[in-house]
Amino acid sequence: MFRMDLAQLHEELLSSSDLLIVQDLDGVCMPLVKDPLTRRMPADYVRAAALLKGRFQVLTNGEHEGRRGVNRLVEAALGDAATAAREGLYLPGLAAGGVQLQDCYGELTHPGVSDAEMAFLAQVPTRMQGLLVQRLPSVMPELGDEAMAMEIQRAILDTQVSPTINLNSLFSLIPNDVARQRQLQAMLQELMDQLMAMAAAEGLGHSFFLHVAPNLGRDQEGLERLKPSEAGDVGSTDIQFMLRGAIKEVGLLVLINRHIANRTGNAPLGENFNVRTAPHDHGALLALCHERIAKDLMPHLVGVGDTVTSTPCPSGEGWLRGGSDRGFLTLLQELGESYGLHNRVVLVDSSGGEVDRPSLLDGCFEGISDPNDSLRFDVCIPEGPERYVNWFIALAEAHHGRALSA
Repeated sequence: MFRMDLAQLHEELLSSSDLLIVQDLDGVCMPLVKDPLTRRMPADYVRAAALLKGRFQVLTNGEHEGRRGVNRLVEAALGDAATAAREGLYLPGLAAGGVQLQDCYGELTHPGVSDAEMAFLAQVPTRMQGLLVQRLPSVMPELGDEAMAMEIQRAILDTQVSPTINLNSLFSLIPNDVARQRQLQAMLQELMDQLMAMAAAEGLGHSFFLHVAPNLGRDQEGLERLKPSEAGDVGSTDIQFMLRGAIKEVGLLVLINRHIANRTGNAPLGENFNVRTAPHDHGALLALCHERIAKDLMPHLVGVGDTVTSTPCPSGEGWLRGGSDRGFLTLLQELGESYGLHNRVVLVDSSGGEVDRPSLLDGCFEGISDPNDSLRFDVCIPEGPERYVNWFIALAEAHHGRALSA
């Protein structure tokens, strides 16, 4: 794999005439934590993102709004809920995998989502609670009633369009018991499959899908594979109940389309192009770009993520590759290659947080990549989110200073 260092990337991006940084959030600009409500975002990072207006968009499976939303982190960082809206300091881009669109003033829309889908999603956290009450005691019998109720409350992330069950707190109670961690994962998969069956029974069988994080890619039926717990790597920690089409690589095209429209006044993929109506096949997305977007319109793309996985197939032949950032980073890389542009893929090491993740520190990429992996990382940041944030702030300030002097 070819490597640039951060100083080289800084110089390259500073001279770019049409830059678009597409960045994940958790594990990239803030450490991974067991309880998302404890996340913190640096104020300097928030203001730096605003300095890159027109050159920066987020692409996250988290959400912008709600008590668990990133907007609350922005407001907490600034110390004032009104400042972000007044000064345009919210993080622009796509959340919930691509169905939640926001500008820097916090104006929020859900393109392509129906009222019936939103109504079902509003019921999902309550249904999750009922199913966990039924199923968790058999896996964690040592928990008393009070502790059980607390763990269930911690596990359910009651977000608006991507309600989630997160096992991090439960895993921390059995840190070295791989067998029981796998029991929890199996319970979670079965529970979420029940929710999918409920949606189908209400006529919404084609509205949703399950996003497993981290995962081992998709099986032959297109379903994301759980990453089983192993010693030193807890594997899949959560499953999100998401709207079909909320896939990051599709979201990447939405952001490119909007970037071009803002720059030229014309949206090459259509004014109403969104993740619900776009093709979901990787090859079709690439073909659509070449059909509709001329080379002189395609921006210089930089993708920043942390969740990429690769493990050997149990059969011993080939690799199971996945991770919530793999798809959009791979498409971004392929767009660069096919358009003859120097698109860059940046991988941030998120193993230093509270959640077990494979580390970049030893340079071997075990659990992350493999010798036959087509995804290549131009820049790796083993020091984690703090190092990335410091670099990002310096880049934003340099870009802003250059713009003022131009």
